Amino acid sequence: MISKNISAVFLASALLSLCCATYPVTAQRTNAEPPAVQMPVFPADTFNILSLGAKGNGVYLNTRNINDAIQACHQKGGGVVLIPQGMWLTGPVVLESNVNLHLDRGALLLFTRDFTQYPLIESNYEGRRAFRCQSPISGKNLENVAITGSGVIDGSGGAWRMVKKGKLTASQWDKLLASGGVVSEDGKTWYPSEKSLKGSQTKDAGVAENGKTAADMEGIKDYLRPNLVSIFSCKKVLLEGVTFQNSPAWCLHPMLTEDLTVRNIYAKNPWYAQNGDGIDVESCKNVLIEGSTFDVGDDGICMKSGRDEEGRKRNAPTENVTIRNCVVYHAHGGFVIGSEMSGGVRNITVTDCSFIGTDVGLRFKTTRGRGGVVENIYISNINMRDISGDAIRFDMYYAAQDPVPLSGEKRSAPKEQLVPVNAGTPRFRDFHISHVYCNGAARAVFIRGLPEMNIKNITMDAMILKAQKGMSCIQADSIHLQDVELLPTTGPVIALENSKHITFSHLTTQPDIRPFMIVSGADSKKISLRDGSAPKESGKIRFINGATEEALH
Repeated sequence: MISKNISAVFLASALLSLCCATYPVTAQRTNAEPPAVQMPVFPADTFNILSLGAKGNGVYLNTRNINDAIQACHQKGGGVVLIPQGMWLTGPVVLESNVNLHLDRGALLLFTRDFTQYPLIESNYEGRRAFRCQSPISGKNLENVAITGSGVIDGSGGAWRMVKKGKLTASQWDKLLASGGVVSEDGKTWYPSEKSLKGSQTKDAGVAENGKTAADMEGIKDYLRPNLVSIFSCKKVLLEGVTFQNSPAWCLHPMLTEDLTVRNIYAKNPWYAQNGDGIDVESCKNVLIEGSTFDVGDDGICMKSGRDEEGRKRNAPTENVTIRNCVVYHAHGGFVIGSEMSGGVRNITVTDCSFIGTDVGLRFKTTRGRGGVVENIYISNINMRDISGDAIRFDMYYAAQDPVPLSGEKRSAPKEQLVPVNAGTPRFRDFHISHVYCNGAARAVFIRGLPEMNIKNITMDAMILKAQKGMSCIQADSIHLQDVELLPTTGPVIALENSKHITFSHLTTQPDIRPFMIVSGADSKKISLRDGSAPKESGKIRFINGATEEALH
């Protein structure tokens, strides 16, 4: 544990950093700011679902009443469809252009647990064309559409989701078993039905290829969980004020959408909710996410753009995105890019956000076969606390696993192998991260590129990172840290493996941590410690596995 003196130094340094403009900030956006996001505009007419016979008693199924109100509003030129106070049980709701679905305070839009209400349709999931059950709320090829208010939208996700035993207490697991469902052969995962279990054992379950139809998927239908809100190929979309919770799969999924505003919403899922992401922005352009809160079971705020060859053929990057003043509580990652980023992600700005209790703070993930370029990412003014894994993580060996292993789970590092560069080789480059303050993480920074395609050109400055471990950097090129305090409790402070053009300027750490640096691999070279970054004592830098002292300047 870090001593009280070190903790006091950490707090004092953080306050000084926040109050004094002494750092030469190198992470400011140098390219043009993204265009302003256009907002939808609606006529003043209001269509109350009560006027169409809806009943807010939690028992009556209002699917037809709500959809009729949306259609009537749309056909008369648009306006507001009002969901007043009450509990409104319903099946899938389909949005229309020029319609604002507005939930009053005290309104609970509750989606039925009856799977027969959700037909299988051709959709998209995790970056691929796939058959999925129809989303509780969906809209396609629309313009001027919104979901606003201060009510709650509940997707009844517990009826759909599988649950890992390792994520529950013994009493919670026993209660889940008593509710019905089936358990996997190894006893580690509960499924709500036999169809759901069968789907988990089916390769590429639901993927729309080789002439398959929805009828071919009927035997695994329960496994093909829908996203709570699916917005596809729309323009001028607003999501504001509403609580979106208990999603069967992802909570919010805008795709191929332009001019999207997400403001002051709350995305909420159980922490164990598998695939329970907060928002996945996929192949969208001109996006603003602000003032929102995420407390979910998977990634919090995530940028995507399709998967592998299908995503590259789509060739629709997620671009021109501003994320500001958001809070992420439990999530696999606070702000995330990937792993389905095959169409590219670029021109993203993230500022003034807090990540509290997430597995990873800033998480960037991909793997061979994805292809795509992620570039021009600007991140500043981020506060983190109690991060279970890495505060900052770049990983090009993503293996579809939780970033923090469950208790007793054993994992081995991926085998490093040089392969030829091809269309499926992903690229991470040009990330600029500044003013990040982390008080508590398993590791401060983890960077792992590919031998054939290093992670390149990352600048980090004006940061204070307090963690159990320091920085690990593998197969990286042109990584520059300036005015950074790395405060691990154990050494090494820095571990470099087969990395080059690595620069540390004004790097500070605790003086009693040994070793300060381990340099590994014959490909490690042109490593620079500048402006007081080098330790004064001998023996605090080690060279192993083919690395030599000539690697260090």
